[in-house]
Amino acid sequence: MSATDCEQRETSWGILEDLPGDPMIWVLIFSELAAFGLFLGAFVVARAVHPAVFAAGQATLETHLAGINTIVLVTSGWAAARATAAARAGRRPAARGWLFGAMALGTLFIAIKLFEYAGEIALGNGLETSAFFTLYFLLTGFHLLHVGLGVVILAVVSRGANAAGVETGTAFWHMVDLLWIVMFPIIYLVHP
Repeated sequence: MSATDCEQRETSWGILEDLPGDPMIWVLIFSELAAFGLFLGAFVVARAVHPAVFAAGQATLETHLAGINTIVLVTSGWAAARATAAARAGRRPAARGWLFGAMALGTLFIAIKLFEYAGEIALGNGLETSAFFTLYFLLTGFHLLHVGLGVVILAVVSRGANAAGVETGTAFWHMVDLLWIVMFPIIYLVHP
């Protein structure tokens, strides 16, 4: 491989090089955003086709729990941003502390969401109840898996707490925040 080939390979990321963290995390983030976009698109189309089914399903949701979870997740994103600032400043103990705060809030989000699921299941609502609940459980469950994965990623990057690692982990975490901020009104607040 020639020196020119190596230079081209090093600069082949283009715009991804300017983003914080490892460029590969951005490939993952963009692919995840596309997947969630398809899921949300299916939800919106299905709601337009079956408005009564979606209105009935939404009426059983615990909107206040989802609102609390929104505050929890946005606050965890703030903690992750503080971790990034601390890591960039070389303050690794502070970065770890902020990351642990973000992880704790992410874990709280999971607990609240599981409590919400338990309430829906107690009412007899499951994946096969209706088109609404199929999409609700698949979409929010897929997001919940990403929250869990995000907590694991934050735990991994907290070990070294270096700027590049923290930036990479928090980029994924902010994607999880952004997705919930978009999902919350579409699923809980916008009625057919």
